[in-house]
Amino acid sequence: MPVGGLQKKHDRFHNLNGALSLFNKMIDECPKPSIVEFSILLQAIVRMKHYALVVFLGSQMELRGVSHNAYSFTILINCFCHLGKVDFGFSVLGKMLKLGFEPNVVTLSTLINGLCNQSRVSQAVNLFYEMIEKGYRPDSFACNTVLNGLCKSGNTGRAVRMKHYALAVSLGSQMELWGVSHDAHSFNILINCFCQLGKVDFGFSVLGKMLKLGFEPDVVTLSTLINGLCNQNKVSQAASLFDEMIKKGCRPDSVAYNTVLNGLCKTGNTGRAVKFLRMMNERGFEPNIRAYSTLIDCLCKNGLLNEAVDLFSEVNVKGIRPNIVIYNCLIHGMCNSGQQHEATKLLNEMVGNNVSPDIFTYNILIDAHCKEGTILEAVSIFNAMRKQGIKPDVVTYNILVDAWCKERLISESLDVVHTMRKQGIEPDVVTYSTLVDAHCKEGRVSEAEDIVDTMRKEGIEPDVVTYNILVDAYCKERSISKAVDTIATMRKQGVEPDVVTYNIFINALCKNGMVSEAECIVDTMRKQCIEPNFVTYRTLMLGMCELGRVSTACELLRKMLTSGEVPDLMTISILLDDFCKRGKLDEALEFFQAMRNSGLKLDTDPYSVVIDGLCKAGQIEVAKELFHELSVNGLKPNVYTYDIVINGLCKEGLLDEAYQLFRTMGDNDCLPVGCCYNVMIQAFLRNSYTSKATELLTEMVGKGFCAEICTATLFVDLILQSNESILI
Repeated sequence: MPVGGLQKKHDRFHNLNGALSLFNKMIDECPKPSIVEFSILLQAIVRMKHYALVVFLGSQMELRGVSHNAYSFTILINCFCHLGKVDFGFSVLGKMLKLGFEPNVVTLSTLINGLCNQSRVSQAVNLFYEMIEKGYRPDSFACNTVLNGLCKSGNTGRAVRMKHYALAVSLGSQMELWGVSHDAHSFNILINCFCQLGKVDFGFSVLGKMLKLGFEPDVVTLSTLINGLCNQNKVSQAASLFDEMIKKGCRPDSVAYNTVLNGLCKTGNTGRAVKFLRMMNERGFEPNIRAYSTLIDCLCKNGLLNEAVDLFSEVNVKGIRPNIVIYNCLIHGMCNSGQQHEATKLLNEMVGNNVSPDIFTYNILIDAHCKEGTILEAVSIFNAMRKQGIKPDVVTYNILVDAWCKERLISESLDVVHTMRKQGIEPDVVTYSTLVDAHCKEGRVSEAEDIVDTMRKEGIEPDVVTYNILVDAYCKERSISKAVDTIATMRKQGVEPDVVTYNIFINALCKNGMVSEAECIVDTMRKQCIEPNFVTYRTLMLGMCELGRVSTACELLRKMLTSGEVPDLMTISILLDDFCKRGKLDEALEFFQAMRNSGLKLDTDPYSVVIDGLCKAGQIEVAKELFHELSVNGLKPNVYTYDIVINGLCKEGLLDEAYQLFRTMGDNDCLPVGCCYNVMIQAFLRNSYTSKATELLTEMVGKGFCAEICTATLFVDLILQSNESILI
């Protein structure tokens, strides 16, 4: 049969039966048609995706004396690759070579594609470069196949994926040297690689090249760049590109919408994320379940539970079936807000809607009850979970172990460990660290050491958290040498101390008056590229001040600010308060002045602490100066500050001045509260200003504030002394 006739005939194939009928006819002919005609027929069946049948027919041809050529061998290789049996494809290649047929670029590209489809990317790349070394000129299919394979590496680790992306970029740059022109597909792959490597600017350079060569970017191109920008937290630029995409008439798909939405949520732009979801609706693009899940999760994490619940109601109204992810997000949000009862109701609703809770759902609820201290309720949920056939995991057991340990019921936590072992779940480093911590807190350090030994025997190496617990326990026992030995052991085991380890050790040294030694430890930290944090500096400063080295502490504060470590104002207030409570007012003032000179922007709280210290020390004039300085520096005193100064003035007998300050509180948008009223009333009563005290008491009660016990006692004493009610 002539080749042209067969070509026309196979064009008329509408089903497999027609092709098989022709094959049977051809194989029975004598003389038989050429291999070329058989190959055309086999290729037609390949297009019908009956790969296994083509392999069978190929073997029948050989049995009936029809010899294969390079083209038909390539067809068979392609079929084996489609069947996921690339090794059989290589066997066919071996047979080709044995029979003297030279494979062409198509043959080798087919094998490369087969390897990539089986995630054997390294072998595919090796074969690709071997092909080039042997003088084959790769075509766009071969190059794009390898590029695709490198970008779809399956469940490989991050390091391997990054290596593959870099290799793809390298290969892409060599394509032009091999005379292979890029197409839109290869450009998209390269843009994706640059974005995955965190080099989104290079991705935009590739986009520029695309446009220069006349290729129009499609939704995949722009979605990839949007994702790259979002991954680098450049969400505003991503949103701008998204808008530009729409202006250019390129309709975004769900990937593009969800990418921008996810980026806004990840960077804390919750309000913009909500508006973006509304914009999706306005543009006629119905948000899918993934979009709603992303936003509901974001709202819950930002404490906007009511808004999340409203959005969930919208999902139900639209007839979108909520999935396990949305339910888990809401249950987690409710539990974090202390609404365990509502979370349980939602769990029941979820089951009623035929959405089965998973291990994450139960772990959320168990963890919430444990943190709330209702462990028996947590155990009840744990038992219900097991009845439902959901097997607890190591996380579940760790939650219960931690809960019992926090209740100082170590025997119960050990029972949980025994149960998990019986269920075939081995404790992990978190389980053991929790037990070590509990024993140390109970002063049972030797038993904690035994637990660490057990860990090692079971092949679980303690991590930095475990070692830090031990170091802390030794330091609290003042066993500094043991703490030093533990840090040495850490290093031997390949576990590097972190800033927490050193902070524990520095704190112990400072408490023992060994501040110079603590300073040496800070130098050691820096040599090991571990930067001290504010806890480190605070501990050292307290230690220095304890030894009277306030100027050194102030110098350390300056160094700290120079290094870019900005102290949080709450901690500074605690530090100042500590000086004042220990009667070290001069040191507190010196430290406070050093902070002001450093350029650190203080708020009202540090001022209030120092003013309180001055008032208690009887230095009311200095306290008044500092109080007036607040407004000069653009700060407003709060209720606590007013209460301190009013109390200080009253104690010094300056009642008129105190009352005048009390009455001017409203001028600073700070209305008096119960404590301020009580201070003034008590001062009036102690100084026998009965009518003023009574007048102020009536005003206070009228504003919904209550008299303190001290205020009430003073009134009762006054009534008893005068033998009549002063309130009549």
